[in-house]
Amino acid sequence: MLASALISALNGALTKMLTQDMPALEVVFFRNIIGLFIILYALKHTPPKLTGGKFHLLFTRGFFGFMAMILFFYTIGTIPLGEAITLNKTSPFFVTILAFFLLKEQLRLRTLVALVIGFSGVVLIAKPFGMEFSSIHILGVLGGFFAAAAYTTIKKIKDIYDSRVIVLSFVGVGTLMPALLFMLAPFVHVDESLAFLFPEFFVPQTLFVWFLIGVMALISTLSQWLLTKAYSAKNLSIVGVISYTNIPFAIGFGYLLGDAFPDRLTFVGITLIVIGGVLVSRK
Repeated sequence: MLASALISALNGALTKMLTQDMPALEVVFFRNIIGLFIILYALKHTPPKLTGGKFHLLFTRGFFGFMAMILFFYTIGTIPLGEAITLNKTSPFFVTILAFFLLKEQLRLRTLVALVIGFSGVVLIAKPFGMEFSSIHILGVLGGFFAAAAYTTIKKIKDIYDSRVIVLSFVGVGTLMPALLFMLAPFVHVDESLAFLFPEFFVPQTLFVWFLIGVMALISTLSQWLLTKAYSAKNLSIVGVISYTNIPFAIGFGYLLGDAFPDRLTFVGITLIVIGGVLVSRK
C-alpha cells in the first residue's frame, strides 16, 4: 500500500502535466489501453488459477473504477494536486455508508463521529462560504464515492478472481467507455460542467507527451495491482491508514509543478479527512 500510495501520487503529477495538453478523458483512454496490453501479457505469461463466475460484479468493478478515474483525473487538472487527491480519499467514509445501507452493518457512535470529522474536512477544503467553491469539488468527492464502490466490489470478488483479472476489468472498461464517449461527442450537447465527458479526440503530437503517457500507464497499472493486492489482504485497518501517505506525496509533487502551497483552512481540512479516515479504517 505504501508503494501504491507513492506511485499513485507520482501518477497524479504526470496526469496533471498531461491534462495541460489533452482532455482528461483522453488521458484515461491512453492510460488504460496501454495497461490493458500489460495485464493481458501478464495473464498470458502466468494464467489465472481462480475460477471466477460473477462476471456482472467484475464489470461493475470496472465501471465504478472508470467513473472514479475520470472524475479524479478531471479534478487533478483543475485544482491543486494535493486537494484533488485528498477529496478522492473520502472513499473510506463512503465505504462505511454503503456498508450501512447495503450490507446492514451497524454505525456506532465512534464511526459517526469519524464521518462528521472527515466530511467537515471536505467542507473546509471546498470553502463553500467563499469564492473558491465550485462543482469541481463536488465532482472530486463524487470520485471518492465511486472509488469506494470499486473497493467494495473488490472485496466481493477477491476470492473468485485473480487480482490481475480484477485489474483487467478496470482497464478494459476504462478503455471501452472513453472510446464510446469519444464517438458520441459530436452528437451530444451537455452542460459545461459535464463537457469533460464528451471532448473531441486529438492524437498527441509530441514525443514527450507520448513518453509521459507510456510512463503513466506503466506505473499506474503497477499501482492498481499493488492496491488490489493490498485491499485483498485480511488486515484492512493498516492498509487504510497507510493509504493516506499519498496526500503528503501529492502535496509535494503538486508544489514542484507550481501548485500553491495549501492555506490554513485547506491544511486543517486535509488533517480532518486523514483523522476521520484513520478512525474509520481502525473501525
